[in-house]
Amino acid sequence: MFRNLIAIAFLLLNVVFCQAQQVRPAKSSDIYRELKTLKHLPKVLYLAAHPDDENTGLLSWLVNEQNVETAYLSLTRGDGGQNLLGTEQGAALGLIRTHELLEARKLDGAQQFFTRAIDFGFSKNTDDTFKQWDVDSLTADVVWVIRKFRPDVIICRFPPTAAAGHGQHAASAVVAEKAFAAAADPKQFPNQLKYVSVWQPKRLLWNTFRFGSVNTTSENQLKITAGQYDPQLGMGYGELAGISRSLHKSQGAGTQSVAGIRTEYFTPVAGDQAKSTMFDGLNKTFTTAGYKEIDDAISRIIEKFNFKDPDLILTDLIALRKKISIIKDKYLLTDKLQALDQLILHCTGFMGEVVTNTPTAVAGDQYNFRLNLIARSKTPVSIEEIGWLKDNEKLNRVLSNDSLITLNHKIQIPVDAALTEPYWLAKPAKNAATFSVTNDTLIGLPETESPLNVWLTLKIGAERFKVQLPLSYKKLDPVKGDVVEPLRIVPALELKFNQSVYLVKVDNDLVLDLNFKINTNREFKDGKVVLKSGNQVLTTLSGITLNGKDQTLSFTLKKADLNKLNTNQFKLEASYTSGNTVFEKNQQLIQYPHLPSLQYFTPASTLVLKGDIQVTAKKIGYIEGAGDFIPTFLRQSGLQVDVLKAADIFDATKLASYDAIVTGVRVINAEKQIVSWLPQLKNYVKNGGTLVMQYNTQQDMATEDFGVYPFSLSNKRVTEENAEVKFLNPGHRLLNYPNKITEADFKNWVQERGAYFPDRWDKQYEVLFEMHDTGEEPLQGSTLYAKYGKGNFIYTPLAFFRQLPAGNVGAARLFFNFLSAGK
Repeated sequence: MFRNLIAIAFLLLNVVFCQAQQVRPAKSSDIYRELKTLKHLPKVLYLAAHPDDENTGLLSWLVNEQNVETAYLSLTRGDGGQNLLGTEQGAALGLIRTHELLEARKLDGAQQFFTRAIDFGFSKNTDDTFKQWDVDSLTADVVWVIRKFRPDVIICRFPPTAAAGHGQHAASAVVAEKAFAAAADPKQFPNQLKYVSVWQPKRLLWNTFRFGSVNTTSENQLKITAGQYDPQLGMGYGELAGISRSLHKSQGAGTQSVAGIRTEYFTPVAGDQAKSTMFDGLNKTFTTAGYKEIDDAISRIIEKFNFKDPDLILTDLIALRKKISIIKDKYLLTDKLQALDQLILHCTGFMGEVVTNTPTAVAGDQYNFRLNLIARSKTPVSIEEIGWLKDNEKLNRVLSNDSLITLNHKIQIPVDAALTEPYWLAKPAKNAATFSVTNDTLIGLPETESPLNVWLTLKIGAERFKVQLPLSYKKLDPVKGDVVEPLRIVPALELKFNQSVYLVKVDNDLVLDLNFKINTNREFKDGKVVLKSGNQVLTTLSGITLNGKDQTLSFTLKKADLNKLNTNQFKLEASYTSGNTVFEKNQQLIQYPHLPSLQYFTPASTLVLKGDIQVTAKKIGYIEGAGDFIPTFLRQSGLQVDVLKAADIFDATKLASYDAIVTGVRVINAEKQIVSWLPQLKNYVKNGGTLVMQYNTQQDMATEDFGVYPFSLSNKRVTEENAEVKFLNPGHRLLNYPNKITEADFKNWVQERGAYFPDRWDKQYEVLFEMHDTGEEPLQGSTLYAKYGKGNFIYTPLAFFRQLPAGNVGAARLFFNFLSAGK
């Protein structure tokens, strides 16, 4: 009871939380929609496995047509997918797709949640999925989101059967049904009840679908009509959904914006069955919940709303606070007061930002900030107090209508300020399938709010409101205009190896020359550099002074150092110690035009591959596909790698100078000029060249005729990274020169063997391997080889683009054999 009173008292302080870098007023059309949403009580939670699984059309309809508070819960952040934009994989790709999903939610208006589950790649059934995901832990995460968000209706995208098309899809339905029941049971996950109460949604539905040849809809299912035209949006909800979904750029999930109405189908899974609408039996308005006076007041405000002068309803909104404060349900009270306070701020036309001209800051340092404030309202808005992190300033200044004021202030970043990084990446993952989270109450959040905020006490009319403004970076970009991003806290010193992978050949002169950069903005004297692998210190160098500028340090590890580690692959980590402070972080920065700058940190490390790794090819031509790390890996292995453009490919003499040409992943899908390039590449092979083609998919192919002889792709794959590999022709040159390939070279692969294997091919092709997932038929399409004219053609959907960044020695040996086929 005491905890409940504290929560209500906190709300009555009129705290307005803002996650954006600027507090800006919403458009009149958005304010109008939020007013109508304020009037409605139901909530809907849509649930699936991956960022691009959501039904954006249905989300758009629920938010904008039904004016229902709606959220999408993606079990994963899409870490196991492919990246069409660049080389990021794994956690980095998950970070990109998290923010792509947040950008999509800005368009359709829904909220966004996640669990701690890591997308470990394609799985074929729930048995395979739950070998990786712990079903109890995952259910607990979903229960937590249900108990916090308190949806009345939960909608699954997929069924728990093979019709889901992906084991993780089906697993999302299994977990949804478990969590639906568990959320109402106080014996289930009782530690959550320190923060939330049990909650029983009314019903769990499955949003049936037509995907290709799979049709799970039926005319006797519950149906709704979606896609209607909304004049406030200037488009239909199906058109909005296409724009929203097309923000999944890294996944290449762009979707047409389709105008016109369509039918959505639903079948019951658990809870009360719905006969006419998904909201049957729910309190849809305040009137049905016993608060008719609130309903009537909101209706009058909606009727009075003026799109040209939103501030005309401010007095009514402030008066509405007192009516809403009598609601007995503390969770409903919390939701509606927060929504109302946000509406009040919007209607004042208030904009606030705290900005500096540097994108990064170091804990303990001081920076110049500008506080920009403006209100556009006939109702007086004044600033009574400013909380500058450490010190408060009384102001009592009225904001003149539509007149910007700027206050300059020096702010010292707290010495204990944490580095800016995603909360789910702040610690090493619990295992390959689950992130570690330092605070369980963060579970579900797409990201955390900024911990560094300037607090304003605003007086609007006779009411006081607390507004937080995060410390931000602002610049004028000549193309984009104003760019405002979060201020990123970075270490005072960062270390980064010049290479992410080093290859060391085992011979009598075993030695490893290392270079790494130290980036710092201050001076450090008499520091110490330690190079180690795990707990094994390989070398220590003392007396290193840094002069406050970027410096490159060079070291040599000799045979005696490297022989301390009896392994063919190890991670080498660097640290710099000054006094009692140890610096060992390496900043990873991700920047794409459609996203804010994204940052996370890894240990300052590099992979060292030590073993019998031979390659006779020297000069490689590379044709970029959807983006992968392989060109970098080959360069770091000592090969010359040239990225080929159209002019290079049409120059037969230049092509002939390359020992091998490699095409990037999905080149047939991503590079539309490939159709005109293929004849040149085939002539290159015919005249004695070696062409190595990596995997392509069946989706959006520029051509199906890309082999030197015909073959066709399928959706068949081997998802078990430890699947047994059978050598069909052990004596084949590709398996013996310059490296002798054995079963040992297929150990320690990550995520998968390969995907989109050919299933039919011309008799001119030789197949090298046979492999399959447990209980499935053998597949022989993982590598096709053909002699063509004087040269060699190799098509391999094996997942080299995953194995080489992971530093897999066996995969490197096999790939080098492919490159050396003509030498």
